Amino acid sequence: MSILKKTIFLVDDDITNLALGNDTLCQLYKVFTMNSGIRLLKMLETHTPDLILLDVEMPEMNGYETIRLLKDKEETKNIPVVFLTAQSDVESELKGLSLGAIDYIIKPFSPPLLIKRIEIHLLVESQKKQLVNFNNNLQLMVEERTQKVVELKNAFLRTIAELVECRDGSTGEHIGRTELYMSILLNMLSENNLYKEEVSKWDKNLILQSAQLHDVGKISIKDIVLQKPGKLTHEEFDEIKMHVEYGENVIDRIKKITTERAFLDQAKILIATHHEKWDGSGYPRGLKGKEIPLQGRMMAIADVYDALTSDRPYKKAFTHEEAVRIITNDKSKHFDPDLVDVFLSVSDKFKEISSLDYVEYIDELEDE
Repeated sequence: MSILKKTIFLVDDDITNLALGNDTLCQLYKVFTMNSGIRLLKMLETHTPDLILLDVEMPEMNGYETIRLLKDKEETKNIPVVFLTAQSDVESELKGLSLGAIDYIIKPFSPPLLIKRIEIHLLVESQKKQLVNFNNNLQLMVEERTQKVVELKNAFLRTIAELVECRDGSTGEHIGRTELYMSILLNMLSENNLYKEEVSKWDKNLILQSAQLHDVGKISIKDIVLQKPGKLTHEEFDEIKMHVEYGENVIDRIKKITTERAFLDQAKILIATHHEKWDGSGYPRGLKGKEIPLQGRMMAIADVYDALTSDRPYKKAFTHEEAVRIITNDKSKHFDPDLVDVFLSVSDKFKEISSLDYVEYIDELEDE
């Protein structure tokens, strides 16, 4: 039995871009091309796509004007829209995202990256629909089905986080590894009764789930900066540091439309504080010592260890031993000295996780 292809509308006034986009996607999706926002609106009267790829700069009606009309109509407001544009400034991206776009792809686009981003967005939309269906019937569910809702939530969170990670050349392994590192540190704090009063009040699963979103603000950083293979300029590094503020804003927007607080509060703490340093030289607020929430101090070690032992666009991976030496040397400077001691006591476990492949560490997470 053949699988029904998802439908994508590609809107661009440049015939070359339409041809390239169609050639890239036609084997995987049912693609309709059109050269203006007006033609798109006409097409939407009779057809509903699964996703719209929308150019920003078009005559008669630009992409911003077009998406405003889409979001104003009940029939089209929930169709996911991804902007395609040659503009690469943060203000343009934020404008598009604030109008309801789910992503921003810079032209000329890479065909493999375009395919991957579309694949992830369609998966997210599918899981969102499933989540809505579950929630609509939640009161009728028996206890044994509740676990399925939890699993779906985790899958949804992970997909969102992986979407962010794929923008800077990662594929999701960073999220899985840092979650496991956090789990190891949490277990050791409990075993050693370190920070006992504080840790005893935590919901461990909530902390680990929220850790997946610690870099969600990267969604608003320009690709040209996020994927730069060389050393960043001062201006580019300042832009990278803005991902903390962007991430906090994402959580604040979600808080306005939901009564959920515990998970979002933990996520915001981790987003806001995992780049602070014990000696006060970190960002964004220059917090010092125990002014930094314990969750953020733990995430700092997990995040830095993974950054050191992973290939990044701007560097090759350090060995485990080099990473341990760097973290040890930064004891009482970058990192909480007590947490460094905990890290050193379990660094062999960190080393094992750093060498796991995708399937293996997913299995490890499921076993936690």
